[in-house]
Amino acid sequence: MAWLLVVVAGLLETGFAVGLKLSHGFTRLWPTVSFCVFALGSFGLLTLALRKLEVGPAYAVWTGIGAAGTAIYGMAFLGETVSTLKLVSISLVIAGVIGLQLSGAAH
Repeated sequence: MAWLLVVVAGLLETGFAVGLKLSHGFTRLWPTVSFCVFALGSFGLLTLALRKLEVGPAYAVWTGIGAAGTAIYGMAFLGETVSTLKLVSISLVIAGVIGLQLSGAAH
């Protein structure tokens, strides 16, 4: 259950990063509100998960999901450039998160 919280928190991290971008320096109301909601949700769920998990692996998974999700969202919906190097790098982040889980370090 704690790992599910980390995964959802990571997805919400993607939401707060995108909301931050769309807020244009907190000058647009609804993107700013969405940033706040996603950030509070993300940090709140991560905090709950850290009651049961070690901070290192949990934080690595959280940031990995958030970073990969944000990069993918940016390319898919915000017109950011797509390159082979970018896609390989995102794959390496995801592979690292999976490797950390499989290594037993996250148990």
